[in-house]
Amino acid sequence: MQDVVLSPTTAHLLGLAFASMYVGSIYVSKEARLVFSAPPTIANPTDKPRERLKGENERWRDDPDVIKARLAAVSIATVLCVAVVCWITRSVPAAVPLLGLRPSFPTSLSSLQRIVAPHLVTPLLFLGPLYAELLSFSPRNRWRGTFSTRTKLLFSNVTGLRNYVVAPITEEIVFRACVLSVYLLSPVLALNQVGLVLTTPLNFGLAHLHHAWDTYNRLGRTAAALKHSILVSLFQMMYTTLFGALCTYLFLQTHYSIYVPITAHIFCNIMGFPDFLGDLRLGEGEGRRSVVIAAYLCGVIGFAYSVMPMGRWWWAFSEI
Repeated sequence: MQDVVLSPTTAHLLGLAFASMYVGSIYVSKEARLVFSAPPTIANPTDKPRERLKGENERWRDDPDVIKARLAAVSIATVLCVAVVCWITRSVPAAVPLLGLRPSFPTSLSSLQRIVAPHLVTPLLFLGPLYAELLSFSPRNRWRGTFSTRTKLLFSNVTGLRNYVVAPITEEIVFRACVLSVYLLSPVLALNQVGLVLTTPLNFGLAHLHHAWDTYNRLGRTAAALKHSILVSLFQMMYTTLFGALCTYLFLQTHYSIYVPITAHIFCNIMGFPDFLGDLRLGEGEGRRSVVIAAYLCGVIGFAYSVMPMGRWWWAFSEI
């Protein structure tokens, strides 16, 4: 592995190639492609765009057949990306640790803490939503917590399998393990790990822009639908890029462990984007509004401290 050296240009091109392979895979098969045949909706320009009814011969993103075809496509693309890294490093044993696929097993209590602790960094940020989840997960609220509801979805249909299993695992292997592995093989780029955290997640963010076409068509292909789809996709690109930066940071700080970004990705997909105002209303109804605010503040402060140099002592393996 040490004999393989890539130029920065080659590393950048390979990173883009991996992202293109992953996203492009869902458009190769006819079964995985979306089909929209309904004419544009006639609506008042001031009306808020709403999802229209699905046409008889249309194929939408959440159709079970489309999901199954796309799960197969991205799984194959992921295997091919890993195979490319193995080919570049000239051996599987050299590629496995670079990709972060080598599992760690505890041999003592301290080693167990070293393995488990990195998986708690992301949940720490969600301390506020987790507390609100605890309030909602009660007989008074009919056990309707977000976490419990989405966990049930995981075992009930193929949508849960996509959102909480296959997508997080394959995306992290491709956009973190494979992309970062080729960057780490370029000495110029590998020495600037702060640069890796800030730049490589752009591949991940840009890979979500194609959802704009789906949103635009489902909302009726109006001017308002176009504006809404662009804004939603830009917002999605922004927060997925930020999340990608976090996962990249975790990958590097754990000395190349892909399992920590994977659990962070699964956890965030289950929790969803924090609903601070909704959690405040829930806390007020339970007489715990101030506790919800305190939990949010403790989570943000605790997370910020943990990712700073003075706070990484309890979970990180290496230094950036």
